[in-house]
Amino acid sequence: MVGTSIVSVIILLGILIFVHELGHFLMAKYFNVGVQKFSLGFGRKIFGKKIGETEYLLSLIPLGGYVKLLGEGEGEELTPGEQLRSFSHQSVWKRIAIVTAGPAFNFLLAIMIFAVVYMVGVPVLTTAIGNVQEGSAAYQAGIKPLDVVQAINGDKVTRWDRMAEKISASDGKPLVFTVSRTGAPLDITVVPQPMKGKNIFGEEKTSFKVGISPTNNTVIDRLNPVEASWTSIKQTWFITKLTMLSIVKIMEGVLSPRTLGGPILIAQMAGAQVKEGLVPFVLFMALLSINLAVLNLLPIPVLDGGHLMFYMIEAVRGKAVSMKTRERAQQVGFILLVMLMIFVIMMDIDRLNIKMVNDITSIFTK
Repeated sequence: MVGTSIVSVIILLGILIFVHELGHFLMAKYFNVGVQKFSLGFGRKIFGKKIGETEYLLSLIPLGGYVKLLGEGEGEELTPGEQLRSFSHQSVWKRIAIVTAGPAFNFLLAIMIFAVVYMVGVPVLTTAIGNVQEGSAAYQAGIKPLDVVQAINGDKVTRWDRMAEKISASDGKPLVFTVSRTGAPLDITVVPQPMKGKNIFGEEKTSFKVGISPTNNTVIDRLNPVEASWTSIKQTWFITKLTMLSIVKIMEGVLSPRTLGGPILIAQMAGAQVKEGLVPFVLFMALLSINLAVLNLLPIPVLDGGHLMFYMIEAVRGKAVSMKTRERAQQVGFILLVMLMIFVIMMDIDRLNIKMVNDITSIFTK
């Protein structure tokens, strides 16, 4: 299990980092900016090969990567020709485009993964009813187990999740269920009832339900390329919003910082997804790719978002932020990132210790 997790997370992070840095690399090349190094990983060089002006590196620590651009740092001695191709010589909008390209490629990777999976097909629950809760709105209206819902208010439904969305969004208004029972269609009016519950952040919420649960029957739902592309964009945007909202909820104190996961948790989850199959693994990759893009866009110096913040300030005021200010901000940003990394690793270790205690306890309680 440990070996599978380690190999899985190296492959996973390797692909995500490569795609991210490829975005910076290709955008720099598009604007004819010199690229001196393209590295997967940080720290000591394991392997390196220079092709043209760029040295391609594989480095020891596989938790990130970087693209070193010509003239990216202050004080570099450049020839007049190199000066024209230096990063610092480019307009602020070109610099913004180069920095943004990394996260943008991570978003594109997620969209492409989702699109391929949707075109291949995913198993979804049918609208066959497995159980009707006694005393519920559906029970009182006459819905029975093994009824198959064909439509709600005349709108065709073929997937349980889509049907659940319609019920939840009803706001308690009567819904006409067209069900198939022994082959004959039957219209039954059901009034969804409000139910108290909690959302994924643990906050109180009210949703509407009718008291039915599905069978285990599934079908493979395949989308054409246009539908798959559009659905993938919507899914990526949904996860992006959810990720940003999670960050806000942590800052507000609604969501515990202990929910954050570090490299150990990612490795465990990657290994678990590999055991489930290729599709779960690549879907997990898409999720992490979106998270990586969002986190990189946070306005923290040393991250892409921090660079963007300085360039946007420059674009507005027409003058670059001083190097001294940027260096101080980057030092603070680096310290914050190190503290965050230490915290999430501690949370990972704490989770491991709890699991070990539970495993040992279970041995003696069997």
